[in-house]
Amino acid sequence: MAVEARTAREIPHNINEEYYQINSEILASFPKYRPPVDLFCFREDIKVLAPYSKKGVRLSNEQVDEVARLCAEGNLFVSRSDHSVYSRHIVKQLDLVLQDNNLKESEIADICIRALALRYTDFNAQPVKSVFEPLYRDVMVVTEYIWEDKHRINALMRRLFRKHQPARHALNTMSVGLWLWLQIVSDFRRKDLDRMALALLLHDVGMSKVPAFVLNKQGPLKPEEWEKVLLHPMVGVKLMQKTDIAFEELLRASFEHHERMDGSGYPQKLKGSQISRVGRITAIADSFSAMICEKSYGQTREPLEAAKNLAADAQRYDPELTKLLMSAFATDGFGQFVDMDKNVDEPL
Repeated sequence: MAVEARTAREIPHNINEEYYQINSEILASFPKYRPPVDLFCFREDIKVLAPYSKKGVRLSNEQVDEVARLCAEGNLFVSRSDHSVYSRHIVKQLDLVLQDNNLKESEIADICIRALALRYTDFNAQPVKSVFEPLYRDVMVVTEYIWEDKHRINALMRRLFRKHQPARHALNTMSVGLWLWLQIVSDFRRKDLDRMALALLLHDVGMSKVPAFVLNKQGPLKPEEWEKVLLHPMVGVKLMQKTDIAFEELLRASFEHHERMDGSGYPQKLKGSQISRVGRITAIADSFSAMICEKSYGQTREPLEAAKNLAADAQRYDPELTKLLMSAFATDGFGQFVDMDKNVDEPL
């Protein structure tokens, strides 16, 4: 009966705009006696929300039972002004975004990116299977969300980072690469989407083994230092194989993202059709991300300028793919961009 009542109840539009309606899964993820947000209950008689409890204040046993009942009836809400607290909470259990029908697309995209940034940072620091598993689960949540509507990838494309850092670079590459892949592949399985997302996200994991003093060096690298960088695609492949999570797309993305169409890349100097489609997509996404991010060396470019530069470099990058990317930015195909460097406030 509670479920039926919740389904049938008409919630005023202005309430849904200003408040989240909490479902049972979200409520169960909160501390039982001290919810981290202000709670509000819906007054059916006058169609308004009334304050129920303040964040951090201990609830009595009777209130805990009443909160559960209100939630089951669809009468429990949290203010959208508590979004930062709410989202930081869900980030730890990302699958909850698929349970909460009241989250806006923009809010889901923010939460997904925050979650993946945290999980990738952990894995980059310790690339072992036990640390990979939470990252894998969260990637599956993101691909489930995109699988339901592939146009949702645009929300991720509006949330590209502009500051260089391993997790930020990995997420940019995943977003751009998945967008490109979805433009050219019309018939695919959920498994294909899962593998592409993981391959793009983990393409640069070999850099985790490059010494910090090399990565952070301000001036040009010495030959022996540059050699350490040149080896990272092969190191990434070996890391994935060692953790027993290697598959074709991931190996291609890791091994080929620095190969170039004219054979000027590394580590194998592959040319043209020798480079897989996954490798060509990853090369563009990886280079684009590097071009738009602030770093201690090289020029930082705006997304449209970066896309134009890649399209103009038809000798080294797949021209069909780079033209797609340039056209999307030139026509403002992604809409208003969000400054994710400010939105992701956890240390990465």
